[in-house]
Amino acid sequence: MADRLKLLVAVLCLVAGIAAFYVLDGAAPNVVRVLAVIAGAALGVVVALTSVRGREFLVFAREARDETRKVAWPSRQEATQMTLVVFVMVVVMALFLWLVDAVLFQGVEMLIRGGV
Repeated sequence: MADRLKLLVAVLCLVAGIAAFYVLDGAAPNVVRVLAVIAGAALGVVVALTSVRGREFLVFAREARDETRKVAWPSRQEATQMTLVVFVMVVVMALFLWLVDAVLFQGVEMLIRGGV
């Protein structure tokens, strides 16, 4: 129950920030209005992160960050070479599919005109 209340408060903070944006229309500079939305969203995130789901999300985010640090990222040269390989393969497949399409088109055209 407490978690649902925290999430409700988080949503209400966001809604309050958005409402402040419209309430302050003409009464405050646009910078203040945008800061109200940002403050409402930030407060909502802080409140949401105190819930069980929020803490689970933080644990997940930390684990994901740790896993990305373990990845053996390719060097610039390797990435460039693989990009070129992919590009060449795309061009080769495009030419192959164009050729197949042209042959099939000619075959269908011959069937329609009665040339076969």
